[in-house]
Amino acid sequence: MKKIFSSTGIVILVLALLVYVGLTFFLGGVVKAAVNRIGPSITKTAVVLDGANLSPLTGSGTLRGLSVDNPQGWSKGRVFYLGKIHVSMKPFSIFGDHIVIDEIDIDQPEFTYETKIFSSNLGDLLNNIKESTGGANKADASSQSSSKPLKVEIRHFRLTNGKVKLGVGSAALPLPMPPVELHDLGTKEGGITPDQMAAAVLGSVTSSVVSATTQAASQIGSTAGAAAAEGVKKTGENLKKLFGK
Repeated sequence: MKKIFSSTGIVILVLALLVYVGLTFFLGGVVKAAVNRIGPSITKTAVVLDGANLSPLTGSGTLRGLSVDNPQGWSKGRVFYLGKIHVSMKPFSIFGDHIVIDEIDIDQPEFTYETKIFSSNLGDLLNNIKESTGGANKADASSQSSSKPLKVEIRHFRLTNGKVKLGVGSAALPLPMPPVELHDLGTKEGGITPDQMAAAVLGSVTSSVVSATTQAASQIGSTAGAAAAEGVKKTGENLKKLFGK
């Protein structure tokens, strides 16, 4: 009898382990597929997430290799790359229409910042996202839809040790980026749509990039460098006016 119970216990343990592993890979696959499917419609550029791993019991995990390409009119290549993103969320909330993310922690992200007289690649990307949000017209369409729109809430977002490459190619100037920390995104609203969330986060990141380039303006000593830095500073001021920051 003891052997039977022992064997049964082992079988249950193995099945539980298989279910756990299966759910872990399944959740990761769901997140990866969602980002790769929804991302391009929000940014209007290529978006690729290499992989994701999430624990179904704790809701914590890691997203790996998130790459977003430059908007049209800029150099070929990516506007930013996030090697690892630590995520902690309410377990199984991903299966509902209100995803609650307790924390997103991004360390050592890489951004490429290109500018023209009155525009930048990050500015154009942010404009794409804002257009995807659609304003009042989209809100009216959503309210008339029979299905509930997906809502997201992020209680703590942190981006640290970021680097900005100003320009492209061998002439690109690497700059340290000020940290970005946000709290309770979408909490008061009971969740906001993914494109609204992307616009809120990227708006703060863009401000951090502009801050990095503006600070660099006072640290470049050569005549040519000072002229280039002054151009960056003016672009930063124009971006702040454009985004109302």
